[in-house]
Amino acid sequence: MTRFPEGVDRRTLLVGGAIVVAAGAGATWLGTRSMGKMADYDAAVARMRSVLSIRPELADLVRYATLAPSGHNTQPWRFRLGEGRIDILPDPSRRTPVVDPDDHHLFVSLGSAAETLALAGEARGRPGEITFDPSDLGGLTYRFGEGAPVASTLFDAIPRRQSTRADYDGRSVSTGDLRRLATAARTPGIDLVLLTDRPALQRVRDLVVQGNSAQLADPAFVRELKSWIRFNPDQAIETGDGLFSVTSGSPSLPSWLGPRMFDATFRAEAENDKYARQIASSAGVAVFVGEREDRAHWTQVGRSSQRFALQATALGLKMAYINQPVEVAALRSELASLVGLPGRRPDLVMRFGYGPTLPFSARRPAAAVSA
Repeated sequence: MTRFPEGVDRRTLLVGGAIVVAAGAGATWLGTRSMGKMADYDAAVARMRSVLSIRPELADLVRYATLAPSGHNTQPWRFRLGEGRIDILPDPSRRTPVVDPDDHHLFVSLGSAAETLALAGEARGRPGEITFDPSDLGGLTYRFGEGAPVASTLFDAIPRRQSTRADYDGRSVSTGDLRRLATAARTPGIDLVLLTDRPALQRVRDLVVQGNSAQLADPAFVRELKSWIRFNPDQAIETGDGLFSVTSGSPSLPSWLGPRMFDATFRAEAENDKYARQIASSAGVAVFVGEREDRAHWTQVGRSSQRFALQATALGLKMAYINQPVEVAALRSELASLVGLPGRRPDLVMRFGYGPTLPFSARRPAAAVSA
């Protein structure tokens, strides 16, 4: 998430007017031993993403479900295991009330987890259906039975999907692959609009920049974002959640230094330049819009967008969320008009294209999110 301005790289960091050399022997006093090693981080994340052997009929499905995306990688879900059913429930302790005051992103995340769970269920011989709970508690239920395992390209893509916050290479996506993406994402109650022409992408860029500027001018937003950033491998592994700085191309920093560097370098101008460059390097933007503005449709947005992301992964594409135009309420109507759906609330914006593979984000153990 955080990137350093031009002239500040992994080796030299400016802190309070003093230059710190973070390379070779000079790194020791920075506390690199307390940061952990990327090799250990990668190994731990690989274990988190692997198939479980305990209670495989249920825990294996939950492990796959936890690989779904969520805002700030908060993983705001709990899985309640029962006879022939798994409930996917909201975890209010993991709300992000500044960026997501009405829990829109939270319920989108639940929908993504439920769709991932269903794909895993089919592949593991536990096919079933997802239903939404309209009570105040909310959440979804996956009711399943037994059947022949059904493999799918979307299931195979689950461990490989990631939100790749990097520059892409600018290549376009073929008409056939765009059609495959739209077909995979087809979900009742959800409209998907794919933007690939440059004028439309530039308008999206302008909305992202406007939204990002507004958010970064809000101290409460910045504090909330900062609280979910993990600045080194040890932090990321210990919490199993949040935005690990290295997954966005930023350097790993000691826990005491990371927050100070964030305060010193995280500026709207640099972030806006980054978003503008990344959108320009993308092949297109996908905008998901629910028919109605309610929790049931938000979970449907999560299901649709996860299927889109998994199909993109299967096609060798990368994706990343650029949700500022839906998070800043004042920009939603302009985005809705841009995609030809005036009067509706856009729910999710995702850029896609061909790009690199970055380190994967951590996840909490299945036991920590199951009951």
